[in-house]
Amino acid sequence: MASPSNYSTAPVSEFFLICFPNYQSWQHWLSLPLSLLFLLAMGANTTLLITIRLEASLHEPMYYLLSLLSLLDMVLCLTVIPKVLAMFWFDNKSISFSGCFLQMFIMNSFLTMESCTFMVMAYDRYVAICHPLRYPSIITDQFVARAAIFVVARNGILTMPIPILSSRLRYCAENIIKNCICTNLSVSKLSCDDITFNRLYQFVTGWTLLGSDLILIVLSYSFILRAVLRIKAEGAAAKALSTCGSHFILILFFSTVLLVLVITNLARKRIPPDVPILLNILHHLIPPALNPIVYGVRTKEIKQGIQKLLRRLKN
Repeated sequence: MASPSNYSTAPVSEFFLICFPNYQSWQHWLSLPLSLLFLLAMGANTTLLITIRLEASLHEPMYYLLSLLSLLDMVLCLTVIPKVLAMFWFDNKSISFSGCFLQMFIMNSFLTMESCTFMVMAYDRYVAICHPLRYPSIITDQFVARAAIFVVARNGILTMPIPILSSRLRYCAENIIKNCICTNLSVSKLSCDDITFNRLYQFVTGWTLLGSDLILIVLSYSFILRAVLRIKAEGAAAKALSTCGSHFILILFFSTVLLVLVITNLARKRIPPDVPILLNILHHLIPPALNPIVYGVRTKEIKQGIQKLLRRLKN
């Protein structure tokens, strides 16, 4: 492996990722919990996908949307965490030019795909609670298929220019990325070209996609809450809200970690630069690890499906 070089006259063909530049010793301590979280995320999501696939009672739109969320979580985990662990364990810090921008594309597009999936799931709960009689005719398998196409197409197309713009910049000097992953800002600032448009596009696109999803999620839950408060039957309101509980907890996980990450990036001058790097890694691990567990624990049908799957494996 070539040794990292700060300056080069030849075009850059690879980058070197330096995790936690100020606290290199963190890597050894972090490798074990990150490995356990990664295995938990992969195992829990795989179990959930197999359970939904094999259990006929779970072949419903709500669980298909949950399967889509699990697939997105797994791809995000596999895109980021194995490379991070390879750096921690084997000191494998190099990443190819194309590999770096492929990772950048997947991180940007799949993050917004997750947000969009949460928005579709919120709409699903809105129809289930506010228009229960019309639910079977509105939320169909065809609706889920069209929603999945929309999730992938909207976010894939609109985030694709981010890595394309970064890859077209001239990298004629530094090739050391002070990050564990190829984020757009970490990579593009190494260029000797003007990156104003690059940063502006990411900022506008990111906030437009995530912001519109968040607004629609808040609106959905506002209508749900208003409908629930009008229910007069004893216990019916609590039952209606319980169907939204798991989804609301997942949105809370996703939004909280993302919000903390944004705040720490905005306050870079006041906190150590390694903190946003750590939070960025955890954002690709904690929601994927917790999402299937929350649904598995709180959803009776999934819990029963997992129990049936375990009994099959024993037999």
